[in-house]
Amino acid sequence: MFEPFWKEVGDDATVKISGWEKMSYTSSCDDDICWFLEPAFANEVARLHRIVNNAATDGRYIIVGVGSTQMIHATLHALASIELRHPVNVVSAAPYYSMYPGIVDLMKSGLYHWAGDAAAFRGDDNFIELVCSPNNPDGTIRHAMLGKEAGKRVHDMAYYWPQYSPMQGPADHDIMLFTLSKATGHAGTRIGWALVKNKEVAREMAKFITLNTIGVSKDSQVRAAIILKVISDGYEFPKPSGAPQFFHFGQHKLADRWRRLRRAVQESGQFSLPRFSPEFCEFFKEYAETYPGFAWLRCEDQKINDCEDFFKRINVLTRSGKHFGVGQEYVRISMLDTDANFDVFIKRISSLD
Repeated sequence: MFEPFWKEVGDDATVKISGWEKMSYTSSCDDDICWFLEPAFANEVARLHRIVNNAATDGRYIIVGVGSTQMIHATLHALASIELRHPVNVVSAAPYYSMYPGIVDLMKSGLYHWAGDAAAFRGDDNFIELVCSPNNPDGTIRHAMLGKEAGKRVHDMAYYWPQYSPMQGPADHDIMLFTLSKATGHAGTRIGWALVKNKEVAREMAKFITLNTIGVSKDSQVRAAIILKVISDGYEFPKPSGAPQFFHFGQHKLADRWRRLRRAVQESGQFSLPRFSPEFCEFFKEYAETYPGFAWLRCEDQKINDCEDFFKRINVLTRSGKHFGVGQEYVRISMLDTDANFDVFIKRISSLD
């Protein structure tokens, strides 16, 4: 969905790396915590968070990883290694991100294991709660469900950016995870980062990444730094020509898509979508709607037993609610595809009897 914006940006976001540059995986900086962190990337991460004001960065350690998936692995390993008893229960409130169970249990680690829906957890204080906010798949703002005096919490904030949700000020959690793929659309660059309060936790996260992949691609970090710089420059140094600004572009595009989808769903009478109340956005300085990157759609027709299968029959790819810890009457549908694919999706929804 963001590709047209980056095409219009053109050479300003183009990266050139000579064949002799960035050849070694030795230290990128003097940081004794995350030795593979490129300084330019770290600076642009802190700068963008400061401009958007969506996450506190002062007094935090920045850890870079191969997308948010590696960041989750590194975080779980660090927390489980330092303080908690083994194996640690890892939970998240349903509907939770469908990849959480697989990510947690992939390593078959003796340190932690997936324990399901946080709402159904009846264990002691030996847990890590994954809090995804805004939530994937339903776009709601989430808070920790389990007691703050027990266990550990990891805040997955991949979608806490102005194009998706009204900014309510800087989040200030112990561990906050972000990813380039949702912030800017550059999923293929495979860059994620964490803002971490505790030095020992940050050190253990960096140790995991060191042993797992011997650091993170310098080429990817250089590209990510340029991408983030372009976005920040667009707000700190706007061009007199009125060139598009990234978050305004993204919000406008998503607002139009959600308007069209809600109209098609209403006309069909077979489905429902979550409703969101407008909130004052501290970034846009006006009341704004929530426009999640996914549509969490429920099949209301009693004749439809499997919503995913229903959409498959009209050649629409979805992901069943069963993967998110709920029933098959729900599906998740991407709102971030190309314009052409989204147009086809709306056409097929609208043509249903």
